[in-house]
Amino acid sequence: MDTLSAYKSDFALFPEFFNAPLMAEYNMLSEADAMRKLAEYTAPIVNEFSKLSISYNINIITGSMPELVGDTLYNVGYLCKRNGSVERYEKLHITPDEHKSWGMKGGKVLQTFDTDCGKIGILICYDVEFPELSRLLADEGMDILFVPFLTDTQNGYSRVRFCAQARAIENECYVAIAGSVGNLPKVHNMDIQYAQSMVFTPCDFAFPTTGVKSEATPNTEMILIADVDLDLIRELHNFGSVKNLKDRRLDLFELKKR
Repeated sequence: MDTLSAYKSDFALFPEFFNAPLMAEYNMLSEADAMRKLAEYTAPIVNEFSKLSISYNINIITGSMPELVGDTLYNVGYLCKRNGSVERYEKLHITPDEHKSWGMKGGKVLQTFDTDCGKIGILICYDVEFPELSRLLADEGMDILFVPFLTDTQNGYSRVRFCAQARAIENECYVAIAGSVGNLPKVHNMDIQYAQSMVFTPCDFAFPTTGVKSEATPNTEMILIADVDLDLIRELHNFGSVKNLKDRRLDLFELKKR
């Protein structure tokens, strides 16, 4: 946080289950019980993040952490704003392994968040592979989509990476993804990680030809810092070579929340 603040960053994005190393202490338990022990850390970590967001003057997207609500385990994260307010988001699509190993359930809340630097959306890992979600957020005026993720193989990473880039193009927004790297040999079901954090843009003349604004070194621990210009997004919506949002054939189909 100190480093990001020194570069006057407006947002900090952490990966999905970034605090998984804390489970090493409970590796003698079953995978499901160890994850529930990790959930005990969530509230104090969120409280600490909120303090950091104020003291370092930065909006923090806390990746994701397990949260136990009654007897139900969710994969959730928090947006800790630098004005002191805190908002919660949920992973909606739980992977087969999350359900099988940890007994997690999918959340039900999908929404955008207003910040002092534009309207943002947050989708956790697997959620970005479902284009309906980000399109609904785009309809609410989303400028930047943040995607904390955790993948163990390069195959899994590629799914998140290419789906995230597609979301940037089709919704004419910026997309930032952040994942964990390294190994956790003392944590069951979390042995290996593969990631490359990146920031994607739409593909038009005002943006990089590859649609990639910035990228970390593959599978290497580092901080990635990138500048994005929201005015370019506004211009794209009205004067782009193509207009993916405006040119939709809404006379033929519609998408709405239930």
